[in-house]
Amino acid sequence: VSGREESLDRLYPPVAPTRPPRKRTTSQCKSEPPLLRTSKRTIYTAGRPPWYNEHGAQSKEAFVIGLGGGSASGKTTVARMIIEALDVPWVVLLSMDSFYKVLTKQQQEQAAHNDFNFDHPDAFDFDLIIATLKKLKQGKSVKIPIYDFTTHSRKKEWKTLYGANVIIFEGIMAFADKELLKLLDLKIFVDTDSDIRLVRRLRRDISERGRDIEGVIKQYNKFVKPAFDQYIQPTLRLADIVVPRGSGNTVAIDLIVQHVHSQLEEVRAAAALASAHQCHPLPRTLSVLKSTPQVRGMHTIIRNKETSRDEFIFYSKRLMRLLIEHALSFLPFQSCTVQTPQGQDYEGRTFSGKQITGVSILRAGETMEPALRAVCKDVRIGTILIQTNCYTGEPELHYLRLPKDISEDHVILMDCTVSTGAAAMMAVRVLLDHDVPEDKIFLLSLLMAEMGVHSVAYAFPQVKIITTAVDKKVNDLFRIIPGIGNFGDRYFGTDAPPDWSDDEDTLST
Repeated sequence: VSGREESLDRLYPPVAPTRPPRKRTTSQCKSEPPLLRTSKRTIYTAGRPPWYNEHGAQSKEAFVIGLGGGSASGKTTVARMIIEALDVPWVVLLSMDSFYKVLTKQQQEQAAHNDFNFDHPDAFDFDLIIATLKKLKQGKSVKIPIYDFTTHSRKKEWKTLYGANVIIFEGIMAFADKELLKLLDLKIFVDTDSDIRLVRRLRRDISERGRDIEGVIKQYNKFVKPAFDQYIQPTLRLADIVVPRGSGNTVAIDLIVQHVHSQLEEVRAAAALASAHQCHPLPRTLSVLKSTPQVRGMHTIIRNKETSRDEFIFYSKRLMRLLIEHALSFLPFQSCTVQTPQGQDYEGRTFSGKQITGVSILRAGETMEPALRAVCKDVRIGTILIQTNCYTGEPELHYLRLPKDISEDHVILMDCTVSTGAAAMMAVRVLLDHDVPEDKIFLLSLLMAEMGVHSVAYAFPQVKIITTAVDKKVNDLFRIIPGIGNFGDRYFGTDAPPDWSDDEDTLST
């Protein structure tokens, strides 16, 4: 008995009779398929970087729910029910099963014969779990290992997740570490009868994990049941809420949802982002292409509502080419000496960075890709799709495809129009999440509003902002005034909806 108590003392902190109120804090900041489709909507599991304030910091901290309980107690089912009832469109569901340690060759052989204890705290990589949850809680991207239960090993592939409004972390040892417990805002223990858990485990391990019934029962008696009694059942005392009967207890789930709703802060309005900075001079990080008669003439053509689509495309492409060439002059260069065909030395300049990568914000940003490819040989291209939620007004990350090893590249971020700066800011944060240094990011746009310039520059003072023109105003519908119209619709020949804005395709750029 004393040995058991010592192991628990090592794992669990003392429980105070009352908990002080939690202080709210704020911190800085490949899409996965939807987790759950209901009759009303789709709930996404890849999350999205939350809205950021004028300092580029996350305006609210994600709410983390910990779900503990025995093996096959119904934790995942309860998590899905909570997600659907919460009515929060962006969530992360993180399973502890992804964080089993990499086994040695000897441990692999033991696992193959059902002689390895996967239900012991030492089987989990708690350091990786804690580091992952901390980053998700801060709104940063994380890479999650994928565990293969058939071969008892981690796959070579990893999946990428982003922070969200709510993070649900579930696992048998969800409450089995002091540091991990500090990250959980709400701790729920799913308490299900042991006979029911055994039947569920038999069905799951035989049908999904390729085990035989004899091996499952052997593992259950030897490891699963003793581990539950020693490590899992005692954590019930650490839970804020105990859910008897698991997913069948709809009353408890309703109470949990009400509590989480009371904790979530309201989202700040995106339109107020840079209101305090609109009277300031334009930032020094902004570079506007010199307004020569040629540039002014091309702007006259593409701004004219009577311009045909063919002419709009032609002169837009010309401006894009000039913009890209102008932007390349801000890349780092170093002196070099080459020999001419006449055998003479020439003191020249050469690009001193590692590589140039272009990232377009869909859909309008992709129209700038040909101009970039035309002047940058073998340039790599990535894409980001950010759309504004028509109900909340928040920009949301829907799709992301970036080249590998982008962290050392100089990145040219492309969008044709930037009005409020919301999507541009989110795109910059995504690049920062992938370890691209802020001073290596160049935001390029054919036309920007002063509001968008201030928003991006104030949040990310090291990002270079490059455009061909800056208009002064944004109206109540977030249209740039005098503006250029909906660039994507004019370029691709599609009709704009009645409430379109210069935030491309309802993109809040």
